[in-house]
This record gives sequence, structure tokens and C-alpha cells, in this order.
Amino acid sequence: MLKRLTRNQGIVAVLAVVAAMLACPAAAWASEDQLILPDLHSQTFFGINGHTLLTIGLAIAALGIVFGLVIYAQLKKLPVHRAMLEVSDLIYETCKTYLLNQGRFILILWVCIAAVMVGYFGFLRSGQSANASGPAEVGLHEYSKAVQVIIILAFSLVGIAGSYSVAWFGMRVNTFANSRTAFAALAGKARPVYSIPLRSGMSIGMVLISVELIIMLFILLFVPRNLAGPCFIGFAIGESLGAAALRVAGGIFTKIADIGADLMKIVFKIKEDDARNPGVIADCVGDNAGDSVGPTADGFETYGVTGVALITFILLAVPQAEVQVQLLVWIFVMRLIMVITSGLSYFISEGISARLYANAKSMNFEAPLTLLVWVASITSIVGTYVVSYFMIGNIQVLGVPHYDLWWKLATIITCGTLAGAIIPEVTKIFTSTQSRHVREVVTTSREGGASLNILSGLAAGDFSAYWVGGVTIGGLMALAYGISTIGSGESNLASIMIPQTTAIFAFGLVAFGFLGMGPVTIAVDSYGPVTDNAQSVYELSLIEEQPNIRTELSRQFGVNPDFEHAKSLLEENDGAGNTFKATAKPVLIGTAVVGATTLIFSIIMLLTGGLQNKDAIAKLSILHAPFLVGFIEGIAVIYWFSGASIQAVITGAYRAVEFIKRHIRLEGTEKASMEDSKRVVAICTRYAQAGMFNIFLTIFFITLAAAFADEYLFIGYLIGIAFSGLFQAIFMANAGGAWDNAKKIVETELGAKGTALHDATVVGDTVGDPFKDTSSVAMNPIIKFATLFGLLAVELALTLDRTKRAALAGVFFLIAAFFIYRSFYGMRIVDTKAEEPATQPRESAYAAK
Repeated sequence: MLKRLTRNQGIVAVLAVVAAMLACPAAAWASEDQLILPDLHSQTFFGINGHTLLTIGLAIAALGIVFGLVIYAQLKKLPVHRAMLEVSDLIYETCKTYLLNQGRFILILWVCIAAVMVGYFGFLRSGQSANASGPAEVGLHEYSKAVQVIIILAFSLVGIAGSYSVAWFGMRVNTFANSRTAFAALAGKARPVYSIPLRSGMSIGMVLISVELIIMLFILLFVPRNLAGPCFIGFAIGESLGAAALRVAGGIFTKIADIGADLMKIVFKIKEDDARNPGVIADCVGDNAGDSVGPTADGFETYGVTGVALITFILLAVPQAEVQVQLLVWIFVMRLIMVITSGLSYFISEGISARLYANAKSMNFEAPLTLLVWVASITSIVGTYVVSYFMIGNIQVLGVPHYDLWWKLATIITCGTLAGAIIPEVTKIFTSTQSRHVREVVTTSREGGASLNILSGLAAGDFSAYWVGGVTIGGLMALAYGISTIGSGESNLASIMIPQTTAIFAFGLVAFGFLGMGPVTIAVDSYGPVTDNAQSVYELSLIEEQPNIRTELSRQFGVNPDFEHAKSLLEENDGAGNTFKATAKPVLIGTAVVGATTLIFSIIMLLTGGLQNKDAIAKLSILHAPFLVGFIEGIAVIYWFSGASIQAVITGAYRAVEFIKRHIRLEGTEKASMEDSKRVVAICTRYAQAGMFNIFLTIFFITLAAAFADEYLFIGYLIGIAFSGLFQAIFMANAGGAWDNAKKIVETELGAKGTALHDATVVGDTVGDPFKDTSSVAMNPIIKFATLFGLLAVELALTLDRTKRAALAGVFFLIAAFFIYRSFYGMRIVDTKAEEPATQPRESAYAAK
């Protein structure tokens, strides 16, 4: 393992040197990173200037962090039995080791990105934009080129640190909420089993969004205006790298462990989280690595990159500085208000839920989560219209007020906010335990076994891609575009920006609206890993077998335990967690695609001279062969990525299953040895990092190759990645969700564990695992990383003549091809004896049989 990592580090170092050599002094291009932020002091809102207003906003964001930390402290004080606490602490310590390893791994990958950033910002980019009025103007400062590069690199590290730190926080909250949830089930009441995971999720969501806002506001307010643009881009690239690494590696890790643990139920006919199975601890760690660490980092990056895309768009497409200030301040105040409305929505929905379910012994766990989402959507929409009316009710353009634009902008954002509530509802049609599609998976499994189970899940995924991606997301984008075209003269959006850009701005605002209830979206996504782990903690604690447990629970906690009902509550709640994990995925991937569209516009502005070059514009068409070829290649990359990420799961799961079968002991022991459990975790970590390494470097070099081959091919490549990624991700995520909850129906509603029907649904679930939690979810950061990195890559390419570009494109493609080759042939299953230690393996029940 160490030898392999050392070799990989050497490869990265060599490739970073190659990337750094690309940069050479050249004529500066007027690009998005050179645009200077307008002076926020120049416009007033509510009697105070924009800079001061957003400075006050820092305090609101800080209160959001306090909100999250208070919930964190409250959760930590909840009662829990020592046996359950020991299990959750073990999961946390193992997660911590994994995350520390991932942190070092991300820094290795950062070397590649840093090399290109040094080349771009150190050699290609001039010190200031041509439209800067000079260092004497307020907010503009001259720095040496070296200092500028250091500052930009520092913000890329801030981006990585942001993704990494919120991921760590999410993992820490979830790994003690799991044991508290498991313990709460013993009392036999349903509401605490629901409220603890939700409180955990709200803590994560509020901290995540608030930290993001503080960092972005700091750049906007305190970084010199001529350097803020590059710092935003550096920050976005850093958080995108961190999210991509944690999402991909976490997704591979969790599904290796999940499949390894699940298949033992079929092989040995043991229960879900049998403590004798050495794969269960790895599965619990994976629930956090894949379903907590990855999504939290992803949510942080999604929120930040969408903001950077809108900032970039406003600076490029809006010619008047006064309008730029009004729109920028409005956007950030909207974000602050949405933090407030999310917190308010939580208290409103929890107040209603407390009255409805206070003493309920059972409940539909999906109902209060659905209520929260809709309350958050409604309050966000109300906040959107109120804030828009008072802030931009009369947008000033050269002193002339525009009175009809505020409601159009607010309505376009509302299209995105509604998407954040409608998409989960449509997704539940294909993934909920109440869904006809999911029940069809169960029905077909009765007679058709695993074969028809899998086919039914595939069909559900295909249908969902049409309804979620085509009808819902596409329909809301079309509605937003229609609103942007209403009116003429001063009542039309074209009156404040370049006319051809209004549709792109509408799409960017839709992406902004997707995240209008960001803390709530993160909360319902984080609900799943807690409910999943709570089941495992209950079983692994062997709580029912503790000496004098009923007396102890009654005396120490005042609890009269109902063990069977507790297990039933935890299993049903896990089904709700599965559903809402599924509902958050299309929201994030939809945001990625719509946000990427806004970023791609930045490159188009560069290539077309601000949409003035008609010949260049004509090449952005399928009639221009390079553009069409790039589009096809972008689609191809999505399918390669799906295969590469699943291949890493296949190989890792094979190794994990092989190890578990040979070392599991079902006789004479209550728990698997810690040594064996750690070995399974090591297997998962090894293949997660190996898979991530191949995937990241392929994306890095294939993006460089496309950018250097032809700039219009590159635009097509990015569009192909974005839109094929949208439908592939929705298809895979919802097919996986259908398989997962079909198994849950068999286990809870039908009580058919250990039957042939259960075996069929377990097989389907193991197919769905990498679909929904590895490949689909990681497309979001992959799309945005390729697009953000493309902002730099294509401009590097434009500094060189065609011959040099073609040669470098060929070199980059060959390097990418090497890692594409490695993603299968370097990961495929080979002779098992080469992987086993020299010592004789212990006898196992499987070997004996």
C-alpha cells in the first residue's frame, strides 16, 4: 500500500512539473478573472451603503454558525447507553483516520492544480485589468506578481479547507447522533427517532452555509477589488477539488463496505448488522465517508461555485457598475435571508410535528420531513419577494429607475426554489417506500428473483430521468426563460445587461433558487446516514444481551425498553432516510448543471469578444465539427466515469468479500475481532484512494487535452459533460433508491428476512449501491471541477500557436488515456493469493462449509 502511494505521489509530482512548464509569458486576454469588482460603497440600501450592509451580514452568518453549534451541544448532551456510545466512538475514530488520510491525499492532488494556477496567474494574467482606473482608486492595490499568486493559491487552499472542515464537522455530528437515535428508540416513541437525525442535519446545514457565506463575504468585502475575481476562482477551484475527492473516494469506500457486509446476509443467513461480521464496522464508517463526508463537502462546494458563477456573470454581462453593485448586494442579502428563513422553517415545522407526533408510538417518518421542505420553500419564496421589492424595487440605470424588474428577478429565483421542493416530490414517486415503482420492484422479485428486480429498478431509473430531468428541471428552466423575455424597454431584463445574456442569467438565478433553502436541503440529505448508522449501532452494541439491561435502563435513564418495537422504528426510519437521501441528489446535480451553464458562458464571452465576434458565435453550433465532436467526447467521459467509479467498487468489494468470508467466525464469539474489522476498513480505503487517483487525473488531463485541442471543441465538451451527466446521475440515483427501498419493504413491512425474496432484493440493492452512492452523486463535483478548471485551461491554450497546442493536446490525451487504462486494468481483479498475507488464514464457517 505504501509503495503504491509513494509511486502515485511520484507520478503526481512529475505531472505537476509538466503542467507548470505550460505557462509562458504571453499577451493578456481580457478574461473573467481580470474584471474588477465595483465599489460597493457607491450604492445605498435602507440608508446605508452596500459595503456596510454586507459587513452586517457577516454577523448574521456568524449567528448561523452559533445556531448549528448550539444544536451540536444539545445533541451531545442527550442520554445514551455506554454500549452504544462505545460503538459510535469506534465509528468516529475510524472515520477520523480515514479522513486524515484523505486530507493528505487531497493535498497531493492539489499540486497538479497549483502548478496550472501558478502558470496561469503568474505568467498569463497581467497584474490588473485594462479597465482599472489605477491603484489610487478606493479598493484597488498593486501587488507584485508573486504576492498575487500566493494570495490566489492561499484561497484555493481555503476552498479545500472549507470543504474538508465542514465534512469533518458533519461526520462528527452524525457519529454521535447515531447512538443517541438508537438509544431514543428504546423508549418506544417515534418522534425522538425522527427529531434527533433532523437536528443533526440542521446543525450541519446551518454551519455549512454560514461558513461558506463568511468566506465569500470576506473576499467580496476585504480583498482588493482587482484581486477578488481571481481569489473567487481560486477558492471555487479549491472547494471543487476537495468536494470531488471526498465525494468520489467516499462513494467508492462506502459501497465497497456496504456490498461486503450485505452479501454476508445471503452467504451465511445472518442478520443485517451482525456483530460477528467484520464488514459491519467498515459499513458504518462508509455510511459517514460516503453519505456524510461526501455530501457535506459537495453541498459546500455547490453553494460556493454557484455564487462564483453568478458573480462572474454579473461582472461580464452587466455593463453599468451601479447595476453591478445593486445586483451583487441583492444576491448576497438574499443568501443571508435564506439562512434566516431556513432556521425559521425548522422551528415552524418542528412545532407542528411536536403537536402531531408527541406521544406517537409509530409514524410516517417521511411526513414531517416533507412538511419541513415545503415550509422552507414557502418562507424562502416570501423572503425572496419581500427582499427583492425593498432592495431592487427601482433599479437605477444611469439615474433612471426600472420599476418592473424586481418581481421578474424574484419570480425567476422562485422557479429554482420551487424546484427544491418539487424535485423531492417527483423523486419520491420513484424511490419512496410508498412508491408504485418501488412496490413493482418487490412484486417482480417474487417470481423473477434478482433478474426482474434489477430490470424493474432500471426501468424506474429511466422513467425518473425523464420526469425529474426533462419535465421538472427542464420545465422550470423554460419557465424562467419565458419570464426573462416578458416586457420591453425598461421593463425587460435586456435593459440592464447584454441582451443576448438574459437567458443565461435566468438559468443562473434558477440555480441560485435551487439552493434557496440550502440548510434544509443539507439537513434532509444528512438525515439518511444517521438513521442508517443508528440501526447498526443498535445491533453492534448487543444492547439486548447486556447483563441486567432492563434494570439498568430503568434505574439510570428511566426507560422501560421495548426492544422489538425499537428495532422496528429504526428500520422504518432508515427507509425515510433512504428516500430523502435520494431526493437531495437531483437538487444538487441540477444545480451543478445549471450553474455550469453560467460558468460556460464566461468562456463563451472570452472566445466571442463579448459576443461581438459573429464568426466566433457561428462556431458554437453543431454545424461546426469541432463543437459537435467535443459534445460527443463530453458524453463519452460521463460514461467512462460511471464505469471507472463502479469498477473501483467491484474490485474493492471483491477483496472485502473474499477477506470477510475467510475470516468471519460465527461460532464461539459475539463480535468480530477489531483486527479483522480494521483490515476491511483498510481494504476499502485502499481501493477508494486508488479509484479516486485514476479518476481525478483522467479528468484533469482529459480537460486539458480538450482545451488545447480546440476552444470550440472544449465548449462542446463541457456542455456534453454537463447535460449527459444530469440525466445519467438522475437515472442512477433513482434506480438505486428504488432498489434500496424495495429491500426495506421486504425487511420491515413484509418481515421476510432470510427468504428467497429477501435475497433477490439484497442483490438488487448491491447493484443500486454504487449507482446511487458512488457514480451518480460524484458527477456533481466532477462537472463543476471540469468547468472551473476549464476557465484557466482554455486561456492557457489560447496563448499558444496551433502547432504547439495540437502537440500538447496529444500529450495530455495520451496521459489521460494512461489513467483511463489504469482505471480498469489497474483496478481489475487478479490472482487473490497475491493480495493475501503470507500467514495461513484462520478457519472460517465458510471454509468449513
